Amino acid sequence: MAFNGKWETESQEGYEPFCKLIGIPDDVISKGRDFKLVTEVIQNGDDFTWIQYYPNNHVVTNKFIVGKESDMETVGGKKFKGIVSMEGGKLTISFPKYQQTTEISGGKLVETSTASGAQGTVVLVRTSKKV
Repeated sequence: MAFNGKWETESQEGYEPFCKLIGIPDDVISKGRDFKLVTEVIQNGDDFTWIQYYPNNHVVTNKFIVGKESDMETVGGKKFKGIVSMEGGKLTISFPKYQQTTEISGGKLVETSTASGAQGTVVLVRTSKKV
């Protein structure tokens, strides 16, 4: 149950190149650059509700069970089916344009997203503190 709680962005590295690579519009990138994203996680064993609160009251809620196919949504609103796996305390999922691994490290929620394109591989690391 280590993921349970509310988390607020403390730092992010690689934000702008990552967002550009996955097709986020420039105006949305600029709004989110310094935004303190809040992530709320409700974990009950392998059942998760993962809620992210973005600028302009945009909320993305994904409910999933580790190891089972679930209906998911990207920050851009694209719906897809995905399977979240857990290994060594890390959650991993393949979104349509990138891979994401999430873990608790040093009491922080660390989300590492990796996308590849013609420019090469771009990594976004978002670290959040518990609030």
